[in-house]
Amino acid sequence: MLPRAFFSRPTLQVARSLVGKYLVRDNGAGLIAGRIIEVEAYVGPEDKACHASKGRTARTEVLFGPPGMAYVYLCYGMHEMLNVVTEQDGYPAAILLRAVECDGLLIDGPGRLTRAFGIDRRLNRWDLTAGVLLWFEDRGDSLPQEALKAYTRIGVDYAGEWAKKPWRFRLQMEAGSRRKKRSAAIAGPKETGPLS
Repeated sequence: MLPRAFFSRPTLQVARSLVGKYLVRDNGAGLIAGRIIEVEAYVGPEDKACHASKGRTARTEVLFGPPGMAYVYLCYGMHEMLNVVTEQDGYPAAILLRAVECDGLLIDGPGRLTRAFGIDRRLNRWDLTAGVLLWFEDRGDSLPQEALKAYTRIGVDYAGEWAKKPWRFRLQMEAGSRRKKRSAAIAGPKETGPLS
């Protein structure tokens, strides 16, 4: 399990090193694990694409720390988005998880990812370093440096110059991986309790 110290580093460093690690979800019926393929970094109040650029609010409070906490929000009224908070307490930054690979299936897109893993806003402010319900693991996979590519972030044209930052990091996939369009089926039974 990745400890809090892993996430307390500079966001871009954490983002690059999070690719290739595993997101693990205990859904009550067993464990689901996916190798992280793509993430986006959002760095501080000056980053106009970061939710904290509009100030400290009830919604964005979690972004100010501690590191290793989940920031889950609803996008376009329909997509739950999972982020992990980074940096030191008091500095708002996070990494959005955009794609994972599960058993050779590519779950591509942050909304598809959360549906597949049964993640919603009930896990907002969840401690991702505690090893309960949702966490990250390093399973020792080594990545050649050339396999990690940087791109501009998606859907942040409103952020002006900040939209041009190459802060989306993606692992170049092997040819055998299949893309998973409808991914909710792997989540297992729907949770009935507050976080079961």
